[in-house]
Amino acid sequence: MCVCLQIANTNPLVSDRQELSVLQKEYAQDDVVYQLKIKDLYKKYSYIRKTRPDGNCFYRAFGFAHLESLLDDSKELQRFKAVAAKSKLDLVSEGFTEFTIEDFHNTFMDLIELCEKQPSLQELLSSFNDQNVSDYVVVYLRLLTSGYLQREHGFFQHFIEGGRSVKEFCQQEVEPMSKESDHIHIIALAQALNVSILVEYMDRGEGGTVNHHVFPEGGDPRLFLLYRPGHYDILYK
Repeated sequence: MCVCLQIANTNPLVSDRQELSVLQKEYAQDDVVYQLKIKDLYKKYSYIRKTRPDGNCFYRAFGFAHLESLLDDSKELQRFKAVAAKSKLDLVSEGFTEFTIEDFHNTFMDLIELCEKQPSLQELLSSFNDQNVSDYVVVYLRLLTSGYLQREHGFFQHFIEGGRSVKEFCQQEVEPMSKESDHIHIIALAQALNVSILVEYMDRGEGGTVNHHVFPEGGDPRLFLLYRPGHYDILYK
């Protein structure tokens, strides 16, 4: 069986909320570095929601976590809806063709409108586990990230290696599905939608604590993501 199918069969696109203790079982008891860092996470978080490790996990985690947070924040929901509604025009003015982005934008707006109807959390989760809906949201978030990077190309050009232009970087590393995300993608999406994100970085770095970073700097984060090399999941306080 191909690895992609195996991953798809064993991992939902977005899982139910689970006790943080599931992380401990993923690492050997004598894996001191990771066990210490998981203990450190316990000081701030109680639950985790996992995303499928398919290269789209950052966008899926971001999309679900933010919409979930809007279910009980009608003021932020209305602000976010207005930003999302206008975002299609921003992309068109950036040079994207309207008819190629329309369906993705419509799906994104449909989910925001679903949140307005106060659905059950299960209903939102079911939408995110419908591959078509979920992937359309991921595509749209990738387009927003690309659009913002290109709009602010003067700033982002300094962070792009290999002599590529921002546009080339976006075409190669941002817009295609399954391309992993890095700092630059997170900064761009957080700023494009004006949503603050805190990412906890759990890796083999020195010390028994987990480092975190807030995007954009100085923001008041609404979403908490866990990064392990190549993968993002959602954390809950």
